[in-house]
Amino acid sequence: MAQLIKDKAVAVDTWKTLELAEGETPETVALPAGDIIFPLPVWQARKTEIISTCKRIGLLIQPDERVEDVAGDLEYFIVIAVNFPKFVDGRGYSTASLLRQRYAYQGELRAVGDVLHDQLFFMQRVGFDSYALKDGKNAVHAVNKGFSSFGDAYQASTSQPQPLFRRRS
Repeated sequence: MAQLIKDKAVAVDTWKTLELAEGETPETVALPAGDIIFPLPVWQARKTEIISTCKRIGLLIQPDERVEDVAGDLEYFIVIAVNFPKFVDGRGYSTASLLRQRYAYQGELRAVGDVLHDQLFFMQRVGFDSYALKDGKNAVHAVNKGFSSFGDAYQASTSQPQPLFRRRS
């Protein structure tokens, strides 16, 4: 089970991600109760039903899915999970940046999948505030080492909107 880091501390994850079993489709999958993170195709197929039956809604975005397709629905999501299927796939960084900067998403933005401690500093810079570490990784070590890779950054980002040359007096 993945360990969760939220706001730079180890946290308990109350959310479950809906996964489609073989033979299930977004239109036929049973909607479970509780804090559920829905895959984008399920959200698109059953949005009205999900809104009427679920109090707390999360969304899972895969690297090949467009955040623009749900830009008008962001108010419904308490958490948006962005999947990193493998370490070398960086499309989730762009997704997070779009959500925070272009669409002003204010809810929890969670990195899931192949998330390692040496990515946390960079993920924080694009707007992530929670991280589901890859199975087998030590969350305490990640908190202690993952956010302090560098003392400062030159470029502007979601976490630091002013570049270094503007911060100098």
